Amino acid sequence: MSDLTGKTALVTGATTGIGAATARALAAQGADVVVHGRDVERGEGVVRDLKASHVDARFIAADLRDPGEIARLVGEAGRIDVLVNNAAVGWFGPSADIGLDDYARVFESNVRSAYLLTTALAPLMVERGGGAVVNVSSGSAVIGQAYDSAYAATKAAVSSLTRSWAVEYGASNVRVNAVSPGPVYTRKEIRELLESHIPDIPLGRVAEPAEIGEVIAFLAGPRASYIHGTTIAVDGGRTVV
Repeated sequence: MSDLTGKTALVTGATTGIGAATARALAAQGADVVVHGRDVERGEGVVRDLKASHVDARFIAADLRDPGEIARLVGEAGRIDVLVNNAAVGWFGPSADIGLDDYARVFESNVRSAYLLTTALAPLMVERGGGAVVNVSSGSAVIGQAYDSAYAATKAAVSSLTRSWAVEYGASNVRVNAVSPGPVYTRKEIRELLESHIPDIPLGRVAEPAEIGEVIAFLAGPRASYIHGTTIAVDGGRTVV
């Protein structure tokens, strides 16, 4: 497949997990990829893997909690045809226990960063006649769970922004969608926790990052040309039960 040949994609949080899998899926479709993250060693490792697919790839480190760092990322990235807002942090525990600093960190990392990146890059896509934004939400946005309130609220915000931006940018051929993953094998240390959700997943298993990345790459490409303003659950049926 070469659906995205000649296009450049920026994937945030792309040094591991869903982000790295998305970068690989986009590269497999021919896209050049800007890999964002904070860990230089892991980022450069992803870049080496991508270059093996005969596409251009480079790593840019930036702290997305800092608006100045976001502005620098936008400037260094250059022309971007596909933006994947994947980077996120979590905080899990009793709602009354989250401190103001942690509360701000979750919203700055998960919501404000996506807002600032999209509002910087989508207007440039408009000027060029089109582009695609794919946001990474979560099943937590629609499933009530204890000890998950702050993170869930940020992901509900991401889904809401997706709808608003679809209306704002759609007439200019900038498609905006989101994916909503369920449990995904992203960190070995939480494998047991992830697998505790299996009884609630109709497919009876936890997802691999590549299964999410493939959907994101599909939404970014021309084969998804009439999919717009929606959040697609990629959760093995978790949110239908």
